[in-house]
Amino acid sequence: MFVKSIMIPQHSCHVLEKNDNLATALKKLEENQVDGLPILDGKQYIGIITRYSIYEGYFNSQQNKEDFLQNTLAVDVATYQEKFLEGNEIFEHTLLDLKDFPLLAVVDEKRNFLGVVTRFDVLDQFQSAFGMHRPGVRIAFTSVETEGRIARLSEIAHQFHEHIISLVTFDETDKLVRRIVMKIEKKDNIDRFIKKLEDSGFRVLDIQED
Repeated sequence: MFVKSIMIPQHSCHVLEKNDNLATALKKLEENQVDGLPILDGKQYIGIITRYSIYEGYFNSQQNKEDFLQNTLAVDVATYQEKFLEGNEIFEHTLLDLKDFPLLAVVDEKRNFLGVVTRFDVLDQFQSAFGMHRPGVRIAFTSVETEGRIARLSEIAHQFHEHIISLVTFDETDKLVRRIVMKIEKKDNIDRFIKKLEDSGFRVLDIQED
């Protein structure tokens, strides 16, 4: 999945113009309950302002609060001027960038603002990948790393008419073994399904209903 598929488009974003002061910025942040706002010069992306950057600027300014908010432009405390996305990145790669920052702008080749990707949106996609939005039974198991093991897993699931909600694999330290976490809909045949997995060489580690 690419960044553009989870991007909040420009027309749905709250933004600031380059001549907006910090009083306007803080008001928009609070009114819209967002953690950051892109700053634009017409269509072009300039940077992002957050509550933290406003507070940090204030404590370093040696001005009283009202003067600082009224006389300082948002661009003066903007961050991430040169850090943005172009939309064709794989969304998983954005997680580290968003670990300590609430959002990233998405721009085109001319730096025109297209939208934003937020930390919440990326985490929501990871939750979806693990099937956290749907009830079911989560099974964690290991398998030897040989050709056709995922295909064999699919055959067993098909044999038992299991509906797979999610399937995620992880590398073990031992590269000959792979961990697999599968979430399926809860059915009465779960015990027989688990036994078939074990008989087929899958080592079941944990079973949880959620």
